[in-house]
Amino acid sequence: MSAPIKPSLLVVDDDPQVLALVSHFASEAGFDVVPCSGGREALARLRDHHADVAMVDLRMPEVNGLEVLREIRATVPGCEVILMTGYADVHSAVEAIKLGARDYLAKPFEPARLRELLLSVQHEAQQRRKVIAIEQTVAREVEFCSMIGRSAAMHELFSLIRRLAPHLRTALVTGDTGVGKELVARALHDCGTRRARRFVAVNCSAVVETLFESELFGHVRGAFTGAVDNKPGFFEAADGGTLFLDEIGELPLAVQAKLLRVLETGEVQRVGAHDARRVDASVIAATNRDLRAEVAANRFRSDLFYRLNVVEVKVPPLRERREDIPYLTAAMVSEFSARLKRPGLVLTPGAERMLMTAPWEGNVRELRNVIERASILAETSLITERELARSLAAAMDTAEATAPVTPTPEPASAGSLSSLERDHIQRVLEQVNGNKQAAAAILGLSRRALYRRLHRYGLMD
Repeated sequence: MSAPIKPSLLVVDDDPQVLALVSHFASEAGFDVVPCSGGREALARLRDHHADVAMVDLRMPEVNGLEVLREIRATVPGCEVILMTGYADVHSAVEAIKLGARDYLAKPFEPARLRELLLSVQHEAQQRRKVIAIEQTVAREVEFCSMIGRSAAMHELFSLIRRLAPHLRTALVTGDTGVGKELVARALHDCGTRRARRFVAVNCSAVVETLFESELFGHVRGAFTGAVDNKPGFFEAADGGTLFLDEIGELPLAVQAKLLRVLETGEVQRVGAHDARRVDASVIAATNRDLRAEVAANRFRSDLFYRLNVVEVKVPPLRERREDIPYLTAAMVSEFSARLKRPGLVLTPGAERMLMTAPWEGNVRELRNVIERASILAETSLITERELARSLAAAMDTAEATAPVTPTPEPASAGSLSSLERDHIQRVLEQVNGNKQAAAAILGLSRRALYRRLHRYGLMD
């Protein structure tokens, strides 16, 4: 069993005797101590070192303690800050508390008071790490076939999968883009009687239209130009197992008719062949379209729809199960922490609140992309609101690039992604006194992208 990670303490003071004294007591209290001989050195260390706690001298040349405190609040909001001074005054104490300092320690130190304070913050830092570990453990405990959910909607979905899987022949999985329809299909396969056989996944939207029939049913040599060998199709590849047809609504009408015949007879006929072949494959189709509307518009065969829709498995969107977001993010952060070799990577409370209120039109897939991007961007082991806002902004840029242009954007509603991004940009601009180049650098945006957002949110001077 590995030893617990020690909480990190940043000690900032221009007096070497104070540095030595605090470092001694902090090491005894179980901290990993990082001493800094001044405010400028502390600001440099903050860029590449995560501190759980910082003890900062108030009066130092060049960069004073309040400036260091402001920087910590902006870059490492989860860090507890204790200010130290031999020139205690009420005004400085009030200012420090307003800026988020935990405590105000007067010099010369009373050893008992210093030890008590260090032990207290050390205990709280360890408790925070335990809570994070518990959340990650719970995330694993609420996992079912690689899906995570503690909400009533997901429990109902898991129950349906367990009941349906042993008797599966055909099923239709529906839901918005990014909700995890393929995971549901794999769960139906893994929980059923065919789990030891192949699961063949086909993305119908990625198949060239002229090759649909050949890809699904196979072809014989000489059936068409380029058919130099006999080739089995996806149905034969899935014989004895499960064939997953994702984006089934993309199938051309002519191929839909042939798919219906295979489902009804259990036989496939390769392109160019005279004889049919028996196949025994369960078929799971998935779509983010409203197939009933497609049937009404004569874009999807009604007989194929009813043949597939023996049982419809609806996957709830993330916006309808927001209580699952903490467990999903805990599992994702744990995964990316291991993959990126960044132990102890965690979200700050502010970042977690941003995740809970974002709209998530791209659902779990979008959440995963945002968490991965933020994990890469994080300068310390804390994923803060800053990294998350940059990652969410990148997600919004992707959505804008693929969405049709609308002449008049809808106003940002409270709690929406647009509202969160606008507030964050406004805070950053205030921190840099309106310097747009500095704001763009902090936000991780090009100046052009920043100006687009300033125009969109009415933040231009």
